[in-house]
Amino acid sequence: MQRALSTHLFVNHHLTTVWLDRIWDAGIPLVELFCARQHLDYRDKAQITELGHWFRDSELKLHSIHSPMYTDDVWGRSGPHAVINITEQVKPKRIQMVDEIKRAIEIAEIIPCRYLIQHLGVSGEEFDPRKVDAAFSALEEISLFAGGRGVEVLLENIPNSLASAERLLVFFELTHMHLNVCFDVGHANMKEGVETAYRLLKSRIHDNNGKEDSHLFPLGSGTIDWPRAMDTLRSAPDQYPLLLELKEQPDLANPLATVRDIFERLEGMTAKQVER
Repeated sequence: MQRALSTHLFVNHHLTTVWLDRIWDAGIPLVELFCARQHLDYRDKAQITELGHWFRDSELKLHSIHSPMYTDDVWGRSGPHAVINITEQVKPKRIQMVDEIKRAIEIAEIIPCRYLIQHLGVSGEEFDPRKVDAAFSALEEISLFAGGRGVEVLLENIPNSLASAERLLVFFELTHMHLNVCFDVGHANMKEGVETAYRLLKSRIHDNNGKEDSHLFPLGSGTIDWPRAMDTLRSAPDQYPLLLELKEQPDLANPLATVRDIFERLEGMTAKQVER
């Protein structure tokens, strides 16, 4: 598997080319840009242009863009209006949210990339057929807009009653949408379990998102059985990148050195080794 890292690791910092240089220097060839406006303001043409110039001269490739979750720069704390949720049933509000996601997709006009990672609902959201209809309408428009820029929309399995592995299959059956999936190991662990969720979604998986619950660093204090998880992820004949989406740890002096070490340990890990 190729190594990929989400800039979520630096999400509380303004994203500059300095961070991208550090990612490349850590031996990571692919990056995901995490769209949070305090970090990457996709409406700021100057920031996107600066990053675009850097990518044109760099070997580091933009693998994916993580769709914005909030319109503000304080993680939605400015109020409920700041939450971006494509299951919003009030059409004018949903149109505004889709427009916000489109602005993020426009990054691909400056920096080519393969995927947009999109959430279906928010954490803990309950199932409702009307929400399925709303998401279907939003995703049709988002997919068309993204496709025109060479970007494929991947739905991420998340811990709610709309987008767990099981529920994503229900969504695909109800809507007949031919979308693929970014498989989030941490979210799968919180719902069906990694192996069960992977088995349910494997025919649609185009990307792996490796993290513990709450974006903890893998192999730390989390609950995922990583040797079994890695065996599961390697079982696919066509391998896709292993992308780490991690939360900054203030006590880590050199987080990218730790990330490099984690990649090396995950790549060499199997359940059989542990059994011995």
